[in-house]
Amino acid sequence: MTSYLVVGGGVAGLTAADELLRRDPTAEVTLLEGSDRVGGKIRAGAVAGVSVDVGAEAVLARRPEALELMEHAGLGGQVVHPTGASAQIWSRGRLHRVPPRTLMGVPADPGTLTGLLTDDEVDRVRHETPGVRPGPDEDVSVGELVGSRLGRAVVDRLVEPLLGGVYAGSADLLSAATALPGLLAAARAGEPLLAAVDRVVPAGGGTQAPAPRPVFATLAGGLHRLPAALAGSLESRGARVVLGTVARELHRRPDGGWEVVTGPRPRPTSYLADRVVLAVPAAPAARLLRPVSPEAAGLLGEVETASMAVVTLAYGSRELGELQGSGFLVPPVDGRTVKASTFSAAKWDWVREAGRGAGPDGQDLTLLRVSVGRHREEATLQVPDADLVTVCRSELAAALGRDLPSPVDAHVQRWGGGLPQHAVGHQDRIARVRAALASVPGLAACGAAFDGVGIPACIASARRAVEDLG
Repeated sequence: MTSYLVVGGGVAGLTAADELLRRDPTAEVTLLEGSDRVGGKIRAGAVAGVSVDVGAEAVLARRPEALELMEHAGLGGQVVHPTGASAQIWSRGRLHRVPPRTLMGVPADPGTLTGLLTDDEVDRVRHETPGVRPGPDEDVSVGELVGSRLGRAVVDRLVEPLLGGVYAGSADLLSAATALPGLLAAARAGEPLLAAVDRVVPAGGGTQAPAPRPVFATLAGGLHRLPAALAGSLESRGARVVLGTVARELHRRPDGGWEVVTGPRPRPTSYLADRVVLAVPAAPAARLLRPVSPEAAGLLGEVETASMAVVTLAYGSRELGELQGSGFLVPPVDGRTVKASTFSAAKWDWVREAGRGAGPDGQDLTLLRVSVGRHREEATLQVPDADLVTVCRSELAAALGRDLPSPVDAHVQRWGGGLPQHAVGHQDRIARVRAALASVPGLAACGAAFDGVGIPACIASARRAVEDLG
């Protein structure tokens, strides 16, 4: 019987453990998680007594991995999709609906940008220039790829706010190969970006046209139900899930197996196994790998991260009034502290229902969340929680153009170093990490630092890590 240690209990670690047992139900699998819960950046918080997601709230539904995992965890019947309320961009002091048929802010039809961009800026988009044309294996930044062809305004007013919502990153630093692989491929082939988006983003059809597939999905009651269900499934199949256990050291044993040392000195605990999967963020992975694969450790140590905070607010529904749309994104060029707000009760039916009668004296509550923090802007987070709540309330009121009542409750969830930044050349860096690990038998790694920060990408990286173990 082969024994495995999975270090890290986020979605990548849970997936890796699940995949190991799928491949070999007799395997001895132990998952070590440093915190008091599984889930990583998927987490529940109580706001005015209502349990909501205070980390990741949804998955990309146009990739299969997350929906498959939900089904496998016994939650397939609980999958729900957004209400259809429109997202907005708070730009130049006004809320604008996100233009239809865009791909990470790059439009199929420049005419849909009127109002969000000036007439001159729209005209620049309409007259796309050849711009940068990367070579077959060349990566460039998203900002360079889009800005050189469609003008800086598209980057500043559309691409940046959408990238901020996904990566908390900068268009001028993020890899086009990771964030916009389809458009990078089009540019390499000499195809205009407008034509590429027009080709891949379907146009609205007539009454006989099939309804477009939902872009996002979550679980009724919150995405945080998924990690708990996965952990329960693992334990029911004989795996051990050990919480509150931080991996301090990783050693290769003389017999070719592995030892993971946990706990503080002078009384550490050792876990032994034939094979190990590291499913922790880049910095702790680099620390653990340093003695056994210095090259992989050095490469992962170069991956920067962004810190952010999610501020969840609960308002009395009568006092707050109606909210239009599903929320808004904010271009960093406008100098706001807030980078996005999700009107959770308008976006998700289950959140609206959870707020019914949940307030004082049985009043209905409206829950929403505000995000703060971008890559290399950590100073915005270096204030007390109360100050974060104050600035979020102030900028939310400014975006809505009206005074807001005091919230019934507020919750601040900080994610220090929570989002790895896939800089230009990231895919090559990760290929070199995997090559270095391939020379160390019985060891693999996965997570958001590898193939993407979204949950489907983390799942795919975990499955690849298990496959790499052989």
